Amino acid sequence: MTPNTCWLCKIFRAEENGISSKVSLEEVLQWSQSFEKLITSKYGPMIYKTYLKTEHSDENIEFWLACEAYKKITSQRKRISVARKLFISYVQPQAPNEINIDSPARKAIIKNIQEPTQSCFDEAQRIIYMHMERDSYPRFLESKFYQKLKHSLQTNGNNSMVN
Repeated sequence: MTPNTCWLCKIFRAEENGISSKVSLEEVLQWSQSFEKLITSKYGPMIYKTYLKTEHSDENIEFWLACEAYKKITSQRKRISVARKLFISYVQPQAPNEINIDSPARKAIIKNIQEPTQSCFDEAQRIIYMHMERDSYPRFLESKFYQKLKHSLQTNGNNSMVN
């Protein structure tokens, strides 16, 4: 283990369930092409979330990912339960992980939360996606965090890094 890669190993060990990962240089380079490539790649969301923690805005990616999972729920009973959890955690005023959305989007969710549909968080999710794409994503690409990751993979020569 070289000193250049040690910081990344610590991040992976600290991440959810001690995920042991292999990140390729190709994947990391694709992240700079578009925010969508970052957020839909295998390890991008986890790495981006770790970066957002340094900005104290990881609730954005958590909410966005939770909305992606929410849309796949087919059981109305489970949808109601998960919708309420999303509302309590992210949407209601003074929520523990309150997201930054406008009043009309918040009011629409409040109105629809009693009988939530698959799409009741779509507008809030779109707003959060735009916040991340416009604000934190450009900072992520310029950050020492991303630059060190890219550099460590480029200097390893094997195009991958194992935790």
